[in-house]
Amino acid sequence: MIKVDCHTIREIEHQPKMWKETFDVVKAMKADIGTFFRTNGISKETRIVLTGAGTSAFVADTAACIFMRDGFSQARSVATTDIVSAPESFLNPDDRLFVSFARSGNSPESVAAYSIARKFCHDARHLIITCNPDGCLARKADPEKDCVVVLPDGTNDRSLAMTSSFSSMLITSILCKNIEQLDAEWARLQAASAFASRILGNDVQEALAGMTAKPVRRAVFLGSGPLKGIACESHLKLQELTDGQIMCSFDSFLGLRHGPKAVINEETLVVYLLNDDPYTRRYEADLIAQVSKENRPAGQVIVSLVPSGITEGIDLEIDAEASAILHESEYKYVPYVLAGQLLGYYFSLSKGLDPDKPSVRGTISRVVSGVMIYEYEK
Repeated sequence: MIKVDCHTIREIEHQPKMWKETFDVVKAMKADIGTFFRTNGISKETRIVLTGAGTSAFVADTAACIFMRDGFSQARSVATTDIVSAPESFLNPDDRLFVSFARSGNSPESVAAYSIARKFCHDARHLIITCNPDGCLARKADPEKDCVVVLPDGTNDRSLAMTSSFSSMLITSILCKNIEQLDAEWARLQAASAFASRILGNDVQEALAGMTAKPVRRAVFLGSGPLKGIACESHLKLQELTDGQIMCSFDSFLGLRHGPKAVINEETLVVYLLNDDPYTRRYEADLIAQVSKENRPAGQVIVSLVPSGITEGIDLEIDAEASAILHESEYKYVPYVLAGQLLGYYFSLSKGLDPDKPSVRGTISRVVSGVMIYEYEK
């Protein structure tokens, strides 16, 4: 296993530590966050928009599913890039709470989406979750109406690819949602950290690094429910860390059959993020069997909370040996993303790239550039 020390691998591996520090930040703000929710009447009936750009949008996608599963029936994910370009297609004047995710808070769309929401939804409040206290979004927040949660400095990834920022912002949104029972959340988060530590162990990392020996030119990540958002983020990590040399896609298990399955051939790596719900897993197992038989991909990896029992065509399975508390935890989905991050890191090295700066032509950067923001008048 070739391993080169850099920001990327350090930021992937320190995530369990960042989750503990993130918990401590939220705990210190418990009174302020609780007051923000109570004063503004935020409840499970509130119209909630979770938003961000790029990786932060995938945080929102995942968090929206978790909110919905907990009874927040009006929660939905809308990317800031959609809000900025076509606000009237995505916003409702009655939207009451915006949960904004931003690593730097300096992307043009993050700041513009905040301003547009202020104009379009006059009575909205904003919960801003960011890794940068000096970012434009954190500074733009209205202290009388908004709540800003700034995560530990270690979550503000120095590498190009967002890794610890993704998982820590996702965890923060769940902690804020459950702020009134915060003391009980720590044990659940610890269980997820144990799962993450298993994925980060040398044996699993060596096995993931071994996938680079396969003739992989494409990759597909699949997930159901909240894990579809994790699959989306994972596909981006592998694609951007290899500078597009490995073209990636993502989908749900059932959605794959409706056309996207055509991309899977003998040069494709397929990563299955298995749900722990028995009902959902029946559909997932059927799809895995079909892909193994009909497509014969270059490699197949399963990530699962419990052993899947699937062996046909599978090169690697990573499971958590899950405890009861992990099954009950809303944080159980977060560690799955580590597999995609590690695959991105090791494939980046295998392509002779610098994982911290994989974009040879400089076409992508830590903070998006080249976006012209135009004034929106409702």
